[in-house]
Amino acid sequence: MKKIEAIIKPFKLDEVREALSEVGVTGLTITEVKGFGRQKGHTELYRGAEYVVDFLPKIKIEIIVTDDTLTLAIDAIIKAAHTGKIGDGKIFVLPIEQVVRIRTGETDESAI
Repeated sequence: MKKIEAIIKPFKLDEVREALSEVGVTGLTITEVKGFGRQKGHTELYRGAEYVVDFLPKIKIEIIVTDDTLTLAIDAIIKAAHTGKIGDGKIFVLPIEQVVRIRTGETDESAI
């Protein structure tokens, strides 16, 4: 089992969720985050004053998948989140040792 953490642009969330659903991903966790990479923020004008926005709003998606669906899920995220512009995001893949469903006590793949 693997954990996929994807950082994407907020307006791409619905497209990514639908794409993951189509490949069989049934659950995900969403967190509103802020950060920067190569974008390095931008300047905005507010009431005539210019200020720098260092951290840009992003969405962090966390999903747990079996090794069989890992490639499908990654491809779905890439296809749905891609705009071709800087700041499209990143995908991180981490190993998962154990999963336990609290309600039933199911473990590992049956708990996903």
